[in-house]
Amino acid sequence: MSATGATIDRAATGAPPPTLAAIEEAVATLGAGPLDDAALARHVAPLFSRYRAAFGDRIYLANHSLGRPLDAMADDVAEALAAWYASMGDAWDAWQAAIDAHRARLARLLHAPRPDCVVPKTSAGQGLRAVLNTFDRRASVVATTGEFDSLDTVLREYARRGRIGVEWVQASDGERFAAADVVAAIGKGCDLVVVSDVYFATGQRLHDLPAIVAAAHAAGARVLVDVYHSLGAVDTDVAASGVDYAVGGSYKYLRGGPGACFLYVAPAVMDARVTTLDIGWFAKAAPMAFERPDTLRFAAGGDGWLESTPPIVTVYQARAGIALVEALGVARLRAHSLRKKQRLCELLATRGIEALGGGESHGAFVVVRHPQARHLADALADEGIVVDARGANLRICPDILTRDQELVACAEALAKVMVT
Repeated sequence: MSATGATIDRAATGAPPPTLAAIEEAVATLGAGPLDDAALARHVAPLFSRYRAAFGDRIYLANHSLGRPLDAMADDVAEALAAWYASMGDAWDAWQAAIDAHRARLARLLHAPRPDCVVPKTSAGQGLRAVLNTFDRRASVVATTGEFDSLDTVLREYARRGRIGVEWVQASDGERFAAADVVAAIGKGCDLVVVSDVYFATGQRLHDLPAIVAAAHAAGARVLVDVYHSLGAVDTDVAASGVDYAVGGSYKYLRGGPGACFLYVAPAVMDARVTTLDIGWFAKAAPMAFERPDTLRFAAGGDGWLESTPPIVTVYQARAGIALVEALGVARLRAHSLRKKQRLCELLATRGIEALGGGESHGAFVVVRHPQARHLADALADEGIVVDARGANLRICPDILTRDQELVACAEALAKVMVT
């Protein structure tokens, strides 16, 4: 049987691809309960043998930035290409099944009501542009100054060209953003509010998101939340929060690399028949009919937000990482992350280094504030330890592969480079 035929058969029978079956089997051996470092090293670490062989003895603590890829990722991408080699145009049967499964996985992680709420994108910025392009007039936007560049750049350029007006909410306490300040900025005539679930520079979690949503809805506005720095690391429930849109991707905690991003569109938005200019022929009700009426007929639900011919490899590229997060469970991953963060903060504290972000009020990484944070990151790289810096924030993020001795080595090395 061809690779394409095998993929279609699996989709029809519900049997997982071999790579996903291997992930599920490895996680099953861990049993229930808290994630144990020894068990993770024995049963889950072997799923990353290609990364470990290539990366060598260096210590990787930038998991908040680019997640480590599983071995299965390369095999999954090879499956996508094998379908192309074997069947050419008929590979779309397998590819479409993979796209549908990808949207369903993301919907489960987001607690979205249904899979078509998830619209595949290649970047978070692309998702924001789709939302901004629902307005046929100059829109009024409230956003924080802490949004990641993928959103911040789009907002500032749209504002410069007069497409939107932006009310910028500043951090009220150091670099912390307060929901009350966002609510205060929402006034009559506001159309869209843009905030982050977890802020990229500091790791701060934005608490009381439902209050922002309630205030926005009362003013007739909608809310877009960036979940790129939270999805897979903390529980992300778009239905419970009531947000209208969410953008994110697989680059970080979902271990899927660049390009596998998405826009979430709430059912209420779709029921209101909100449409965007950012569409393509895949958004048509019958794209393969190639009809061209003067008034286009778009697909129902989230499919009406699709663009033109979609990228395929990114869907396969993201599959294993999302499957691992699903298998392990976000609650268990979060509990394990909190233990690692707290341990790192303690190790740093014993060496006279203050670290922020060890508790529930932050995402999955800790921050050491220092005016020469980028220099410290470079110095740690010379010691074989990979972290990164954003402004004055040195960001350090352990994950399920991080051993305790690596945290000790990081604390020792940081203490060393801070005095040189």
